[in-house]
Amino acid sequence: MKKFLLALPLLLAAAAPIHAQVLSVRDQATVVNELLVDRFDNLLPNIMAQTGIDMWVVVSREYNEDPVLKTMLPAEWLNARRRTVLVFYRDAKTGKVERLAVARYNVGKSIAAAWDMKKFPNQWDALVDIIKQRNPAKIALNTSTHFGHADGIDHTEYTELLAALPADLKKRVVSAEPLAVRWLESRTAREMHIYPQLVNATHKIIEEGFSERVITPGITTADDVVWWFRQKIRDLGYDTWFHPSVEIQRAGKGLSNADVIVPGDLLHVDIGITYLRLNTDIQEHAYVLKPGETAAPAELSKAFASANRLQDILTSHFKQGRSGNQVLAASLQQAKAEGINATIYTHPIGYHGHAAGPAIGMWDMQGGVPGTGDDVLRYGTAYSIELNAATAIPGWKEPVRIMLEEDAYFDESGVRYINGRQKSLFLLPRPAPSVE
Repeated sequence: MKKFLLALPLLLAAAAPIHAQVLSVRDQATVVNELLVDRFDNLLPNIMAQTGIDMWVVVSREYNEDPVLKTMLPAEWLNARRRTVLVFYRDAKTGKVERLAVARYNVGKSIAAAWDMKKFPNQWDALVDIIKQRNPAKIALNTSTHFGHADGIDHTEYTELLAALPADLKKRVVSAEPLAVRWLESRTAREMHIYPQLVNATHKIIEEGFSERVITPGITTADDVVWWFRQKIRDLGYDTWFHPSVEIQRAGKGLSNADVIVPGDLLHVDIGITYLRLNTDIQEHAYVLKPGETAAPAELSKAFASANRLQDILTSHFKQGRSGNQVLAASLQQAKAEGINATIYTHPIGYHGHAAGPAIGMWDMQGGVPGTGDDVLRYGTAYSIELNAATAIPGWKEPVRIMLEEDAYFDESGVRYINGRQKSLFLLPRPAPSVE
């Protein structure tokens, strides 16, 4: 009976949100490769100039891929091949970046093969020859204390590479951290044309999941909804970078089965999708109406408005060159002055869900995040504006936490939400305009 009741709402297809068409795998590959060419041609020379790194060497072995290398492979390459060595050299006079692969074949259409195996049977010798010919001031490798994304060269590759370098070149080895972080965090104009579709799709999935099409109060459990989200994401042709979660907050005493959704519950979801190598990360809320209710209790709506206000406070403190820790401290100070019990844990988003760039708090580090929180905000970057505001409401055992997360873009004009943000609670069931 339970399975039948859970499936019955899915027959109400006429009320379903309209989802954007997902490209075929082949067409997705075309777009990914076009985005990559644009990044190599237009982004990479600029960020190499900004960081003062004239040679970047990215090394990875098959099935143990450097996070940066994964973002540089063409769509047809699902992994590195044996040992993959990429070399990016920027000529200071021309500003152009030479892109080479110490490999037997080209890496896609953007990186040319540059290994004469007859002359250099050993791959490291071929790499050293390339370096000697170009004589860079710096040889940047992906090592980093604070950013896992920028720490992708493994111990064996690092040890063997340094052993192959002559002493004079070995002295020029530096961390590629600033360059790797900029490569990962920077969003191009074309990526930002595409990103709204991903966020919109995530919003529509939540809208459908938090509706009577999926939830039957008194029967459906939070875990049922979790797996519905997971399956829906896959059915639409997207992937997810983490397992979704659905949480229940409720007033008064709990039920014998606290996982069953009942009228009066405040529901919270955290989901993210992956598409065209970009990721979303969204948290929103719904309220399950009690018999006779046509709106959420005023106290809950007020608590929700407090969380929206916290979003505004946080984004108002985004300034280029300001560190994540500085943004966090200023935002928490203002929130406290306005009487908001705030917790902020905002992070960059893009090639990874928890992406490279300045951390603006973590849930257990409200005094600042060492290392990643010291990095500064830069234009042309995207963030998950993630936080919560806690409000004490009579009749609720614990303060009600409105936990919001919406994806946003930061540039010279300020912060804008990529596809808007939730401004009021979803109601379940949805009010029907023609029924009173």
